[in-house]
Amino acid sequence: TTNIHSEYVERVLRCDIQSSTRFLLEGQGALNKVIQTGLKNYSRTILIISSLLVSVMLFACGGDDSDTSSQSNSKNSSEITIDGSSTVFPVTQAVAEEFRKEPPEVQIPVGISGTGGGFKRFSVGETDISNASRAIKPEEAEKAESNGIKFIELRVAWDGLSVVTSKSNDFVDCLTTGELKLIWDAGSTVDNWNQVRSDFPDKKIRLYGPDTDSGTFDYFTDEINGEEDRSRADYTASADDNTLVQGIAGDGGSIGYFGYAYYAENSDKLKLLAVDSGSGCISPDTTTINDGTYSPLSRPMFIYANTASIDRPEVKEFLEFFMNEGGTLAEEVGYVALSDADYQSNIELVNAK
Repeated sequence: TTNIHSEYVERVLRCDIQSSTRFLLEGQGALNKVIQTGLKNYSRTILIISSLLVSVMLFACGGDDSDTSSQSNSKNSSEITIDGSSTVFPVTQAVAEEFRKEPPEVQIPVGISGTGGGFKRFSVGETDISNASRAIKPEEAEKAESNGIKFIELRVAWDGLSVVTSKSNDFVDCLTTGELKLIWDAGSTVDNWNQVRSDFPDKKIRLYGPDTDSGTFDYFTDEINGEEDRSRADYTASADDNTLVQGIAGDGGSIGYFGYAYYAENSDKLKLLAVDSGSGCISPDTTTINDGTYSPLSRPMFIYANTASIDRPEVKEFLEFFMNEGGTLAEEVGYVALSDADYQSNIELVNAK
């Protein structure tokens, strides 16, 4: 609560009314959780004080209506709002942190509401950039068009969607795509490892994976189960891949999937499983992801940029910076960079929008 309050006050003291008001509203859920744990008086006091600060600073910073409007527009132009895929998040966050070292006054909040959740916001103009671990769907593009949102699609890196279990699991090293479908398909009743393969032990199997707003969920179900969104529902789902990491790592009977970067970051507590799609067991790594032999779970990652936002200098500069530095940063967080020619093509697309 103290951290939430401190960040909020810092925004108010900068006269960042829109940002601080939104921060207060977004923080309501987190503060409610604190209230539920018993810290009622303290949390409610923080909320009351925070609300009063908004009122006071609206007067102190805003002056008359025209001044408030002018300041709000100025502040909007110094914030680049990004949301979407938790898989693409590590790359975009790394780029944002590096970019802000030069113009630190530019705020770049990066959310993780999932690819689908990100497109819901992007298609109504709430965000400047949307992270996506799959291509935009026709209905999502149509919704954006109906709201007057034009955009460009930029590929930023390659991922190898990774199937993992706990480090303590000593009996499985590789699964076929057929076995993965047996486990994850809609209507599956598999709840023991010995139902997957007869020589596996009599051990309860527990499943972890992304929620249904996730592009990773869409991609995995399409490639493994044969139809997008086709999946059993009785698994532990989360939009936060770090939550999945914790669950899988602490459960000896676990199996789950997410982007390769989350495995790479947590390889000390997770066991990576190879996948056999008919050509033998192949594990994802920079080579097999890049050359496509890790099939069918190698995939491109995207960002989508609102073309109206690109008219703002800081957004255009951010996108150019992303294309110049994103490949190096993608590899640092565990993904595979595109070719230099691909990134240059993206820069040309940004400039030609």
